[in-house]
Amino acid sequence: MDTDVVIAGAGPAGLTLAHELALAGVRTVVFEPLTERVEQTKGGTIQPRTAELFEQRGLLDALRAKAHERAPVGGHFATLPVPLDYSSWPTRHPYPLSVRQDLVEEVLEHAALRRGADLRRGRRVTGVQQDGDGVTVTTADRNLRARYLVACDGAHSTVRKLLGLPFPGRPGTFQAVLAEIRLAAVSALVPERAGHISELTRHANGYWSMLHPVGGDRYRLTFGREDQSPGTGPVQESEVVDALTAVYGEDTRLAGILTASRWSDATRQLEQYRHGRILFAGDAAHIHPPLGGQGLNLGVQDAVNLGWKLAAAVHGWASDDLLDTYQDERHPAAARVLHHTSAQRVLAAPKPSEDVLALRDIFVDLLRLPDTNHYLAGMMSGLDSPDRVPDADLLTADGATRLSALLRTGRGLLLDLTGDHPLPPGWSGRVDRVQAKPDHHLTEAALLIRPDGARCWTPDGGPLDAALTRWFGAPASDQHGLTSGNTV
Repeated sequence: MDTDVVIAGAGPAGLTLAHELALAGVRTVVFEPLTERVEQTKGGTIQPRTAELFEQRGLLDALRAKAHERAPVGGHFATLPVPLDYSSWPTRHPYPLSVRQDLVEEVLEHAALRRGADLRRGRRVTGVQQDGDGVTVTTADRNLRARYLVACDGAHSTVRKLLGLPFPGRPGTFQAVLAEIRLAAVSALVPERAGHISELTRHANGYWSMLHPVGGDRYRLTFGREDQSPGTGPVQESEVVDALTAVYGEDTRLAGILTASRWSDATRQLEQYRHGRILFAGDAAHIHPPLGGQGLNLGVQDAVNLGWKLAAAVHGWASDDLLDTYQDERHPAAARVLHHTSAQRVLAAPKPSEDVLALRDIFVDLLRLPDTNHYLAGMMSGLDSPDRVPDADLLTADGATRLSALLRTGRGLLLDLTGDHPLPPGWSGRVDRVQAKPDHHLTEAALLIRPDGARCWTPDGGPLDAALTRWFGAPASDQHGLTSGNTV
């Protein structure tokens, strides 16, 4: 094998996966057709659960440093004017973080390269052939042999097309424009800083628009026509000027367009994320309307879920079906996002009917009810994951720490909160044991936590050995040379 894993695509999902694999000591090559990152705000919302995952790997501070100013306000459902209260869930991150996607990619790329991943830009995958032992990946200048291939190459995935896989779903019902722009002058209608999306959305003169300030004279502009008439071909400067003038007045003047593209509200999902030794993650596996700031987060969470499982398969200690749990866990998670973004699409229709307006009024009233708001806040933030363990404060023999800090190794964690749960021999190279006193968020006597931060055992869940075998493979028969783990 030339390498262990090839990743097609260096977007947020591909780079997150590269970092996870490199952290686990897996030889990883990333092929990316673009020769350099594209400056774009697209996919620039980091939801609380994704922020927790980045903090578990020590990456959140670097992302915070690149975030642009945003009002301290929760998320939204269907652009309705009632913020979702993420603080109703136990989290250290009660507000979304706004970071341009290219800056997210910059942080992830540097982290993956520091761990030893190999990123090869200007390389497009042109051929794929798999057998029982591995995958041969073809680019313009060579073939590369790997144990696995993961397609993170976006909504128009080349790998998916090379395999001839259907991408079932439904086409878009409308088309809009997303443009990165600079403004030479602004009217009083232009928002001064990013905040709740309902304050950034306007309708005027046959257009709907969302204008997000992202620092200085730079803005992210999303717009379309209320009659939903589609555009064709590349986005023209005149289209952007017409929309700006119609919605924000003649005093708002365009200085330049950085990038511009058309998008639709199409909804599609692969039926299977694994095809032998080829797997799919991010937009290559699922697409949905860009409502609620879900896309980047869904792809990153795919990658964190898949990374340690794929590493276990490469290292040879994974149980027979561990890699299949990626499909079992992440396909329903994406299906849920497709489902609720479809509902949001109705409520956020550019030119709502009288019936939809009535539905919006009732839904706004429902969002003001604490229980409804709590439910939707958990769904949109990702904090309602049933196996998620909050980032608790802990006191160990070495002093105060946090759960997120203990997960930075990328290994499993046996968190012993009573001192009565030793780690059985045979798993010390894959699982750390830490004895600690918890804060009020943790009430169990002990927790076995997967590398992705998910709870997979408590003392009332059966024998610890069975859970260790299920998630971390059979115990090693020869412990010679293995340490006892990071035991405190």
